[in-house]
Amino acid sequence: MQIVSRLVFGFAALVLMLFALGLILQGVYYSAASMLAAGAQDKTALLGAVGYVIIAIAVFDVAKFLIEEEVVQSREKQTASEARLSLTKFISTIAIAVFLEALVTVFRVSTDNVAEMLYPTFLLVAGTLLGLGAFQRLSAAVEERVEGGSAQGGE
Repeated sequence: MQIVSRLVFGFAALVLMLFALGLILQGVYYSAASMLAAGAQDKTALLGAVGYVIIAIAVFDVAKFLIEEEVVQSREKQTASEARLSLTKFISTIAIAVFLEALVTVFRVSTDNVAEMLYPTFLLVAGTLLGLGAFQRLSAAVEERVEGGSAQGGE
């Protein structure tokens, strides 16, 4: 059953990597097409391309996480700090992707309609403070309880 699980996770990771590559290519294509179209150098097309690349990086990181954790390393995490280190890397990438996407959205919205800045602002706050901050706080508290305060792992 472990071999089947590894194959499924490996296949899912491969599909995610291909989707990430497709997002990058789509972002490049749309931005290039916008720049080549009859002098209409649209900065929103470039911001859209940046958004595609950011999402692609997050998707690729999810695929990499699946390969590292489910395909290559088939063992369970031995300590809470080992699991925390692995999840922190994963959550950090997702939080950074959310933050960067919110930043792109801020730029896009600020060029069109400044009155609609509330949503991107909330996305920035959620991505930085709630996403990574709350995760670090809660996982550190769990690690202290489980391991008696001895933090391990090379962060």
